[in-house]
Amino acid sequence: MLYRGYLGLVDRLPLPSLRVQRAIALGVILTQAGIAVTGAVVRVTASGLGCPTWPQCFPGSFTPIGVSEVAVLHQAVEFGNRMLTFVVVLAAAAVVLAVTRARRRREVIVFAWLMPGGTVVQAIIGGITVRTGLLWWTVAVHLIASMAMVWLAVLLYAKITEDDDAEPVAVVPAPLRWLTALSGVALAGTLVAGTLVTGAGPHAGDKSLERTVPRLEIEIVTLVHLHAQLVIGYLALVIGLAFGLYAVRAPKAVLTRVQVVVAVVVAQGAVGVVQYFTDVPAALVAVHVGGAGACTAATAALWASGRGRRAASADHQVSDDRAVLSA
Repeated sequence: MLYRGYLGLVDRLPLPSLRVQRAIALGVILTQAGIAVTGAVVRVTASGLGCPTWPQCFPGSFTPIGVSEVAVLHQAVEFGNRMLTFVVVLAAAAVVLAVTRARRRREVIVFAWLMPGGTVVQAIIGGITVRTGLLWWTVAVHLIASMAMVWLAVLLYAKITEDDDAEPVAVVPAPLRWLTALSGVALAGTLVAGTLVTGAGPHAGDKSLERTVPRLEIEIVTLVHLHAQLVIGYLALVIGLAFGLYAVRAPKAVLTRVQVVVAVVVAQGAVGVVQYFTDVPAALVAVHVGGAGACTAATAALWASGRGRRAASADHQVSDDRAVLSA
């Protein structure tokens, strides 16, 4: 009954064009990545407990109030980050409504529903982070979840651009598809190692003397070296993948995406090196988190480009393509 009512409400909305659907999906990607960056700003400004309770900012109030125990700046930064969550929710809800109204295929609708669902999970993780006093591993989980949402949002965008009535086909040979998947695994390991560096690093998210934030008790240089080695491995895999894609003369769109991945990984590595030799300045932490989002989005786009959809009327062309890719 509720589902029928929902569809009835959706049917009253204007029919969104493909351009509108893509624009909303792009907004989902930007908001999911953006909230990770603002979360980093919260941490490096020591505003993690600017609102010491959740979901309220202070007991009895959802908004900041004038208290001497917490600086106004810290309250404003943390509250602003929480308010961005509503923008994320609006974008997630909009993409669900758009693809449902457009009667897109089931796969697209399922991916669209992952956006509000994942946002709810993120809000719960955020609440746990606050209630545990910014315990380092809860902060790490929060960031990893954000990167997972960026990955899924990029896949949603790619699926929205496809023709629902076309057949899924391979665009690159299976071994290169597996190598792309392996680069995604390497990215995941790199991100996890990066959160460990953050957990042992100088930016705990709060500097109150009466509230010592629990930190990861591992020597940070060791973690930095681990993180760096994983970045090198990740980059090596992507470069090897690039050579393979050029060797099989992959479509231009795929080649462009692998070039973007190489570029953003190199840039991210350069930021990390500067961070290491300049004692991790606060501004570069936010830049580095933004770079992590860019690496995630670029790798997800590369993965998505490995498969496409061809019109059923082009069955003979599909068969020819598969023969070439299996050769």
